[in-house]
This record gives sequence, C-alpha cells and structure tokens, in this order.
Amino acid sequence: MTNIHQISIFLENRAGSLAEVTGMLAESGINLRALSIAESADYGVLRIIADDAEKATAALLEKGCVLSMTPVTVVSVPDEPAGLSEVLKLLAEGSVDIEYMYSLFTHQNAKAYMVFRVADEEKFRAVLSAHGIGLATKEELGLK
Repeated sequence: MTNIHQISIFLENRAGSLAEVTGMLAESGINLRALSIAESADYGVLRIIADDAEKATAALLEKGCVLSMTPVTVVSVPDEPAGLSEVLKLLAEGSVDIEYMYSLFTHQNAKAYMVFRVADEEKFRAVLSAHGIGLATKEELGLK
C-alpha cells in the first residue's frame, strides 16, 4: 500500500492568506503536486500534496500554521473523455462513498491522477482492484 499524505492547512478567510502559505512552501523549496481549497465564511481549508510531505509539514508548523495530515489514495485514470466518469460509475455501483476528491497537476503516459478520500478505504480498493484500476505510486507522482 502506498502511503500518500495530504496536508490540510486551516486558513483565515482573508486576502493574501493563500499567498502567504504558498510563499512559505516556496521558501522551503517545496513543490506542490496538488491543491484544493474549501471555504466557509470565516475560514478555509487548503489541502495540498507536496513533493516532500514531512519537510512541508515541518516548515508550516515552524511558521505557526494549524494543520493536519491525512492519508489519501491517488488513482490513475485514463486521460481521455469519460476516463474519470467510468471510474466514478464503478465506485457508485460498488457503493463507495466519496468524501471528496481533486486532481493532481500532472499527467503522464495517457493517465491523469485523482486524489480520493473515501469513507471505506478497503471497499474502495477492492472495487478498483476488481476492475484493474491502478493506484499511483509515490515514485510516479514525484513524491518523497
């Protein structure tokens, strides 16, 4: 099993807070592979996958950021029309509840990459495996 960790950073909902966090990461030599933002009236949650999760976490904590790390699964899907739709249809048929998902910045070898957080990881992996859908490795995503 490949352990890919997402870092969730809690941000004030104000102009410039996203620029501050990405600036901190840039100063530490961290390269982002994925980014997603969810917001409410008062705060936002920035979810990232960094090339070096441990280094990114240390840099952010040193600067006083409030964060958490969560294991996520990255799935390679065909980079073509309906590629993602077919995977989502299989997950629906398998009754897999998706909590959230977002894409990575990269694609290669006619594959795109989607980050999934699901309610039942075991069922999720079983459905994917039964249909020959691969999980991405840290190496193929350029993660340490």
